[in-house]
Amino acid sequence: MIECFLYARFLGYRGSIVPCELWVKSHYPKPDHRKTLLYEINEMQEDIRKLRADVDDGLVKRDAGVARVASMQKELRGTIAQIESYTASRDRKGLLMAGADRAIRELMAIFKDDPIEIPLEEASMSVWAKIQYEEA
Repeated sequence: MIECFLYARFLGYRGSIVPCELWVKSHYPKPDHRKTLLYEINEMQEDIRKLRADVDDGLVKRDAGVARVASMQKELRGTIAQIESYTASRDRKGLLMAGADRAIRELMAIFKDDPIEIPLEEASMSVWAKIQYEEA
């Protein structure tokens, strides 16, 4: 995203990164991995339920079924942990980037029409890029 914003700035865009990011997201949507993981969780739960029913009905040997259910539950817990980690990371990054964007806009407004404006803008873009890549 930062590359798009820097290129837009090079072309003369004077706005914030937030509208630029919204435009990029509306024209070039990313796959929703969180949604995919949530779907997988639902499917895993259904598979576990079906296997338990098969064990209860005698279609699957009890010892093999219990071992398989335990394995599937472990996989389910891993997927749930993965989605929680992904969500927490995304929320933290969003808050950090929103705060950084606000700070950069405020600095640019304070030093508007000041000789330091251009070096400050270049420095702020460097800081923005560093934050963007550190959190990735």
